Amino acid sequence: MLRRALRHPATQAVLARLLGLYLRFVFATTRWRVEGAEHLRAVAAPGPILAAFWHERLPLMPAAWLRAAQVVPALATRRAQVLVSRHRDGRFIADVCRPFRMEMVHGSTRRGGATGLRMLLRLLAAGEVVVITPDGPRGPRRVAAPGVAQLAALSGLAVLPCAARTSRGLTLRSWDRMVVPLPFARGVIAFGPPV
Repeated sequence: MLRRALRHPATQAVLARLLGLYLRFVFATTRWRVEGAEHLRAVAAPGPILAAFWHERLPLMPAAWLRAAQVVPALATRRAQVLVSRHRDGRFIADVCRPFRMEMVHGSTRRGGATGLRMLLRLLAAGEVVVITPDGPRGPRRVAAPGVAQLAALSGLAVLPCAARTSRGLTLRSWDRMVVPLPFARGVIAFGPPV
């Protein structure tokens, strides 16, 4: 019965709102620094951006996107388009991330993958920022599925690797060892050379 209550859309909406507020609190109380900002600036000219991060860092990426817009003001008016599963979990993630100027594109490696890929290609052709987790939604952890390489090849874009980490966090026992950040920490957001 509890499981059914937790899956109810109204409950999911409340939980997403609470988690979004919690993340805002964590992000506000974390002392951030950015590494590799020159790599972000190199790809941030008007036009498409294809970025990728490991699934385990998902709770930290809204902070990375907000900080990226501070480092490169041209990004301040743009929304990141993030590929997530069509599953209920993907809809929940979408509800949590929407206030952080992130929009979700629903697709999956198992169902709707081709549809998701076509949508991402259309977004890139329109000059949007597209972000994916190459090892999501089910892993294996830190092993890139072919989708990121296919998207890069078809779009002609290099992939901007990005990551975030804080000094305080809880590591979940999920397949990806997802990290839930804790407040009052030091944090780093890193961008690598485009691949």
